[in-house]
Amino acid sequence: MSGPIQTEPALHYLVDAVSDYAIYMLDPEGCVASWNTGARRLKGYDAAEIRGRSFAEFFTPEDRAAGVPQDILQRAARDGRVEVEGWRLRKDGSRFWALGTLHAIRHPGGTLVGFAKVTRDMTERKAAQEALAASERQFRLLVSGVVDYAIFMLDPHGVVTNWNTGAQNIKGYTVDEIVGRHFSVFYTDEDRAAGAPDRALATAAAQGRYEAEGWRVRKDGSPFWALVIIDAIKDETGALVGFAKITRDITEKRQAELELQRAHEQLAQAQKLEALGKLTGGVAHDFNNLLMVVSGQAQLLRRKVGDDARALRALDAIEASARRGEDLTRALLSFSRRQRLVLSPTALPERADGLRELLSASLPPAVRLDLDLPEGLWPVTVDIGELELALLNLAVNARDAMPGGGSLSIQAENVSLDGSGPGDLAGDFVAVTLQDSGTGIAPDILPRIFDPFFTTKDVDKGTGLGLSQVFGFAQQSGGHVTVDSELGQGTRFTLYLPRADRAPRPLADDAPLPPASSARILLVEDNPDVADVAARMLEELGHEVRTVSSGAAALGALATGETPDLIFSDIVMAGDPDGLGMARRVREAFPHVPILLATGYSEAAARIGDEFPILRKPYKLAELSRALSERLALREASKLVDLEAERRARGGAGV
Repeated sequence: MSGPIQTEPALHYLVDAVSDYAIYMLDPEGCVASWNTGARRLKGYDAAEIRGRSFAEFFTPEDRAAGVPQDILQRAARDGRVEVEGWRLRKDGSRFWALGTLHAIRHPGGTLVGFAKVTRDMTERKAAQEALAASERQFRLLVSGVVDYAIFMLDPHGVVTNWNTGAQNIKGYTVDEIVGRHFSVFYTDEDRAAGAPDRALATAAAQGRYEAEGWRVRKDGSPFWALVIIDAIKDETGALVGFAKITRDITEKRQAELELQRAHEQLAQAQKLEALGKLTGGVAHDFNNLLMVVSGQAQLLRRKVGDDARALRALDAIEASARRGEDLTRALLSFSRRQRLVLSPTALPERADGLRELLSASLPPAVRLDLDLPEGLWPVTVDIGELELALLNLAVNARDAMPGGGSLSIQAENVSLDGSGPGDLAGDFVAVTLQDSGTGIAPDILPRIFDPFFTTKDVDKGTGLGLSQVFGFAQQSGGHVTVDSELGQGTRFTLYLPRADRAPRPLADDAPLPPASSARILLVEDNPDVADVAARMLEELGHEVRTVSSGAAALGALATGETPDLIFSDIVMAGDPDGLGMARRVREAFPHVPILLATGYSEAAARIGDEFPILRKPYKLAELSRALSERLALREASKLVDLEAERRARGGAGV
């Protein structure tokens, strides 16, 4: 058997077998003294070609001219070891990036005997590093160039470590102002107090990502609505090294979404109103005709029973039920904006005493009423009857919220709105505010209080239509109603009523007219029961009545030459023409015959405007008397004008 391998030959074999590293010896002057396989593969020289030649031949001309090879030898001799990177040359002139280490070799006595040189080709690693560096530069340029997004890094504790242009644009801080500060500075005081920043980082660390929307604060203190994304950054071992944070200002987007949501809500409300209006309109006419029969007959019977207490109590109950039915229909029509309003300029201060008396009657002694309608209020354009009903409904609502007593304050003031306030109103309005000291309304109930039939009261305590009437009245009058309430703090309703463009009529003009003298009246009504009660009411007022059941029959009666003193007609009737069409034909053929129309509800009535006077069913005997007196008085005045004109014409002809 052969003996153990000798140390020096074994080391020679080991070095020569290394092919990934160039390992060779230099003499003290830098000339090559030995050469391994790795050196031959890396640099391209055979051992015979390179031995005895200076290692400076591996350096680029620029480095040789700069004395780099000599400098490396001197440093290695002085320090014992030198490690350098740089471009080196192969035999064929091609370049490669080398990592070289030069060790000084000394005799035990300290004399320099040469150098050991190890060189590795690092071209691929350098290319990768340069590619990475280029990528990082491009990424930094990209991130820095983004102006619509705030993109920045946080350390594991939430401290800002870098900052891009978008972050400066959105948040207002420069790099020097924000780097090193905690990112919680971007949160509102409320969110910081609630621990929102810490929760965001904890979620990102645990789940890898956190995403949310919310209010954030700029350097100048102004808020903006932000979309925030926080991604956890971890190293190859899974350790958290920081967070990448992206913030976008989506205030405009949120405003657009809110506006779209409001538009959808308004559309839903409009559709609900339309559906309710169709339903209500379909039944209101027939229902009011029924009420007309009930209440009319009760009024006529009251004149016949004398002092019979039991009969009078029965009639009171009948009339009260009829009024309740009328109010229900009226409230539904008002909410659906299909109630025909008789709008006129009204001075609220002149109505103060009447309103105080009306409202006080519905309030218990334990509720104090304070009414303040100052003289300087602008006149408003309203239907005074509907306004009184709206205020009464609000007062009743306040009363029920104060079972143990309290106070109800009603105040009014002039306001000018620019379209950005309540109901997007613009122009001059009188704001009538009712403030109670009651229990208040719960937040989850508040959005529903104007819905028809919605009530929190017991079944026998309310219909759920009172506030619906208030809402419909305000909208149909060209105004708006708002409500503010907190549990235990009371409720405040504010009615915005449009300013009138002309002066109101003095209250003295509302004095009752004297009853009209007996007149010949043509009654046009297609419902036999209603026709019967209307004819009897007219006769009770002392008039001579002829009844026909259609518009065509009325025109036929006029064609016979018998011209009545007044025509009293329903609007909605079967056949052609209906009440309105008949009235227009009569006006053309008989302009001096006054016409009074009546209806419980009609789409046509809403389009009539001031073309013809309309009496709303079910009407009271006194209301019928007043309407007839007004129309007949106008007829008499017209006759006098015609007689005067005829007299003057005759006098002129005589001359």
